[in-house]
Amino acid sequence: MVFSSGNYANKLCLQSLLLLLFSANVAFSGTLVTSIPGFDGDLPFKLYTGYVTVNKAEMFYYFIESEGSPREDPVLLWYSGGPGCSAFNGLIYEIGPLAFNMTHYAGGLPKTYYYPYSWTKDANILFVDAPVGTGFSYATSAEAYAVSDTITAVQVYDFLRKWLTEEYPEYLLNELFIGADSYSGVSGTIVIKHITDDNNAGAIPRLNLKGYILGCPRTDADINDNSKIIYSHRMGLVSDELYEAAKESCNGSYTDVTTAQSQCYEDLQLMKHCTKDINKNHILEPKCTWTSPHPYGESLRRALEEDSDGLTLNSDDVPEYFCHTFGYALSYIWANDKTVREALHIREGTIYDWKRCNKSLSYTYDVTSVLDYHKNLSKLGLQVLIYNGDHDLTIPNIGTQQWIKVLNLTIVNDWRQWLVDGQIAGYTIKYSSNGYRLTYASIKGAGHSPQEYKRRECFQMFNRFIHYYPI
Repeated sequence: MVFSSGNYANKLCLQSLLLLLFSANVAFSGTLVTSIPGFDGDLPFKLYTGYVTVNKAEMFYYFIESEGSPREDPVLLWYSGGPGCSAFNGLIYEIGPLAFNMTHYAGGLPKTYYYPYSWTKDANILFVDAPVGTGFSYATSAEAYAVSDTITAVQVYDFLRKWLTEEYPEYLLNELFIGADSYSGVSGTIVIKHITDDNNAGAIPRLNLKGYILGCPRTDADINDNSKIIYSHRMGLVSDELYEAAKESCNGSYTDVTTAQSQCYEDLQLMKHCTKDINKNHILEPKCTWTSPHPYGESLRRALEEDSDGLTLNSDDVPEYFCHTFGYALSYIWANDKTVREALHIREGTIYDWKRCNKSLSYTYDVTSVLDYHKNLSKLGLQVLIYNGDHDLTIPNIGTQQWIKVLNLTIVNDWRQWLVDGQIAGYTIKYSSNGYRLTYASIKGAGHSPQEYKRRECFQMFNRFIHYYPI
């Protein structure tokens, strides 16, 4: 429903009054999860799970109430990249209050424990498996599984609006932030545009959007991909001579190169040879390959193979040493366990084989750049946090800093270090333009996505940002 500008303010005031009266008595539509298999005792936070119907898609979510003041703290919508990676990534590995006990894993159902440096200390977090076909989200017709960048954005926006207006209206007055990482930087930015467009059109109820948070975000194909070459050179992965040769032969543009550009193509092939065995998600960590045939059964072996970076060790080596992807493997065992699914109230028969990242999505990449979206958003009074790990070759920090500069914002706090417990946690710079405030932060020593490697430092970053403190 859209009202004319003349009576919009009155309608908004009426909406606020009705919501305040209504929120005291309304019950959540999701199901409260008080305990989960593998966790000792009851959960020390409120976790709700449920589905929201969006056309022919059943979008699954985990909602965790703020551990601070749920009715006053912001609501953060969060979904993961891929595309096709479950929001479970965010919950268990990045910003949620749960973590796997990987050190003492000895087979069977993985154990989880309460992780204190969770973003739920300061915000209500709504994790959604998006697009449909991701995690526990499913479609009721085969054709509904066909998705794209633009379809994902519409799907997430419709999910959010329905969740806030029909399922949990008591949170409509809370400040709203949109959060996404990696490839979801594309669709996540479009989601924000949908919200601002409808708000500007006077849609009722109005979503109380305050800002957005993007981690290592895919933004512009040319900038992101070109930055991989520059980053590889700066980090010493390719020689000065090879870099300068490629820079000249390719005229500084390293995307969409064909064999017709013989010298450029040859130089880039030499560069790829230099970096092919580098772990792109964290250049200092080993690129693991599978060497042990059946360490903990078929499900763990398949999980590691599907993540391509497996586990280079024999079963006797756990828990003394494991690759980063070992933690991913545990999620397959956990989420496919019958007792876990019952605890989470997963609809029986909807998802037979849960995958951390569904690589078989019917997905169309129909947006190559959302830079113009950011330019338009920079004219609005939003609070924005963009961050990168400085050891990430998947979405290098160099490219992120480049596209931010294209926005032509005014620097209000120039490049400086930011600290956690007196130690340098990274570097930050703050921009502003007509009420739009963008903070960029690097996380020292972190990869892709940064929270997986520096979870406590990223918590401190979020805590300061959400409370409007300088990072």
